[in-house]
Amino acid sequence: GDLTVTRFGYGAMQLAGPWVMGPPADREGALAVLREAVDLGITHIDTSDAYGPRVTNELIREALHPYPESLHIVTKVGATRDEQGGWPRARRPEDLRRQVHDNLTSLRLDVLDLVNLRLGNAEGP
Repeated sequence: GDLTVTRFGYGAMQLAGPWVMGPPADREGALAVLREAVDLGITHIDTSDAYGPRVTNELIREALHPYPESLHIVTKVGATRDEQGGWPRARRPEDLRRQVHDNLTSLRLDVLDLVNLRLGNAEGP
């Protein structure tokens, strides 16, 4: 079916710590921002398991699960994080499948409404 969302969503990337690594300085504030966004009528949140890594998805889950029926979680795949804060590509089919499953697990979802491929094309068949 069709996916209808508000024109503006909430991009959760900056909820993680500096350089999108580690936890936020103000965890309660981050949770409050997510709840307020949904209370104000935002119907989609953009995230990725690479943010933190896993930090933003864990915050989203803590703040909003069980998710309102009107809320759609949009995630990105195609890159991971390394210890130095880099964004190594991960676009082989098995990488993409693992990232989808990692996002499902960390968000505690059965289905992702939308998955975006970050930075370029998938690699391989």
